This record gives sequence, structure tokens and C-alpha cells, in this order.
Amino acid sequence: PKVHGIIVYYPIFGQVESFSGTSQDDYLRDSISHKCDVEGLCHTYRTNLYKDVRFLDYPTNSQKCVMPCTALSVVKILENCPGCYDKSRSIGRHCEGKVVTVINRSEIVGRPLAAMLANDGADVYSVDINSIYLFRGGRLNKVDNETVESLVRKSNIVVTGVPTKSYILPTEWIQPNTTVVNVASFKNVDEEALLKIEGVTYVPMVGKVTVAMLERNLMRLYYNFHHPDRRLKLEEGGRNKRGEVVVAATPWYGSPMQVYTAVLTTAILATLLSKK
Repeated sequence: PKVHGIIVYYPIFGQVESFSGTSQDDYLRDSISHKCDVEGLCHTYRTNLYKDVRFLDYPTNSQKCVMPCTALSVVKILENCPGCYDKSRSIGRHCEGKVVTVINRSEIVGRPLAAMLANDGADVYSVDINSIYLFRGGRLNKVDNETVESLVRKSNIVVTGVPTKSYILPTEWIQPNTTVVNVASFKNVDEEALLKIEGVTYVPMVGKVTVAMLERNLMRLYYNFHHPDRRLKLEEGGRNKRGEVVVAATPWYGSPMQVYTAVLTTAILATLLSKK
């Protein structure tokens, strides 16, 4: 209970399979409690993200979900780039009408980023080494009649996240007034040539914003689950007959099971000591 956040620096086991069939890293990722998952990658948060569920406690809606930190950093950057987000629109439509190409579909960055942008109304083409998918309106559709070039040429936003030094996105594909964000540790684009294109907005790295999003997620976890005020929790049902929220203080000793365990352990220790 004194640990407010957990970060796992992947990869640890890589794609080595676990007993459950998924990789050991996947198993480890899903073993972290959603109350401490600073990276927002556990099963609870991933499931909510892909279903566009933004709160943990519907219908009260007082506990916002934690988003994957690197993908969230890209969204926050785009919110502050000209012409990418329109906050005057309703939630779910801030990026409506935009075409986005994300060149990367990792479980850490590419896939959650595509889902987040699609949840905000964009048409998002997710490009990986051997396939292209369209994220649109909560659905995933395989794309067979497009190439990376054709997608980049019609995109308002291009996000590159290829983790190899050899990959360079051809700048001749980039259209004027496009926003380009490089997420990879290597530069996936020729910066000098890119900046010669009229109206291009280029973000060469997202690391510092990612750290800020980790801190943001940690504060959200603390408020959602660890803040002293959260010792007050809703009773079953949550509201009385007048529709008022009913709360009950969590007792100092925690749950009855904790008391039972403590008493039983003390009794066993006392018995063992008395025999000595």
C-alpha cells in the first residue's frame, strides 16, 4: 500500500513464451495492479483504451483511466501543434477529419497511439513491417489497397517510431503543412530536407514529454487510489433513495480478512514461542 507507482523497463524476457501462451513480458505487464501501473499498459487500462472507456468507475466517473505514457505524450504534443486538434468540438471529435499515419504498431507505443487518435475522431493508418490497418470509430480494418507512400502523401499527421538507424522516411512523400513527430530513439527522417517543405511542423523527440506524462500518471494514480481522501469509499449501491452519494469510512484496521490473518498469525507465533 505504500507503493504508489510501478515502472517496468521493457524488454526483460522479450518474446520468450510463458506458461499462459503469451510472452513473459506480456504476462508481467498484466501482473501489475491497475492501482500502481504508471505506464498504463496493464490489462485493465489497455481494455478500456481499446473500448474508448475513459473512466474506471462508471457511472460516477470520478476516476479517470491512466493512458500509456509515450502514446499520451504524442497526443499532448499534437494538441499544441497548429491545426491538429480542435478543442472547440465535443470529446471524441477533437481530431475529426484528420488523416494520421503511424509507422509502428508496438504494444508500447504504436497500437495504443493509433487507438487514442482514433478515439479522438481521426482516421489512423497503422503501419507495421508486413501489414497496414485502419483504426476508425472503434473498429480495426485491414488495408490492402494502399502503400506507405500513398498513406503518407494524404496524411495531415505522420508519426514515425521505427527503432532502427537504417530506416529513413522519404521526405518527398511529406506534403506541405504536415505535422511530423519522431518517436523513435533514432531519427526516422532527414530533418534538414523535411524543414524545407512549406508549413511543416516537426517534433524530433518526445522523451521529455513522456517523463512528464509518467509524472502525470503517477499523480492520477495517487489521487484515484492512494490519497487520504480515498479512504472514503462508496457503499454498495452508492446512493440513497434521495439520489445522494453515500460514503463510509474505511476502518483503520483495513478489511476483516486482514484482522483475521493478523490474529491467526499472532496466535500461531505465540503457540510456537510458548513451546520453547
